[in-house]
Amino acid sequence: MVTDPIADFLTRIRNAQMARHRIVEIPASNLKKRMTEILYDKGYILKYKFEDDNKQGLIKIALKYDAVSKEPAIRALERVSRPGLRQYAKPAEIRRVQNGLGIAIVSTSKGVMTDKEARAGNVGGEVLCVVY
Repeated sequence: MVTDPIADFLTRIRNAQMARHRIVEIPASNLKKRMTEILYDKGYILKYKFEDDNKQGLIKIALKYDAVSKEPAIRALERVSRPGLRQYAKPAEIRRVQNGLGIAIVSTSKGVMTDKEARAGNVGGEVLCVVY
């Protein structure tokens, strides 16, 4: 049993990149699906596929690497809010990641979105993780 599914999601991606795997499989949930879509939209992963396995489903993520140096597209993937210490922020308090070069994934009342979308929509929420 996993006590923090979001941390497990991030750790599986981080470990797969360190091992230079092309594809990583992660148990699915609606929150993880939305986080995967955000990572794809912002260009951090190559592609993804949601598969149904008559249980909770799987997310297959194709990781993205640089063609020349073989470095992963994701330099860092860090959990901000965790079960022991939740981190909430108002729209004006959501900090920019790497001076705007990275993204923060925020769970708001209007859904899961990036920090820029949350500031533009003037909604705050729980800062789940940062990616750069």
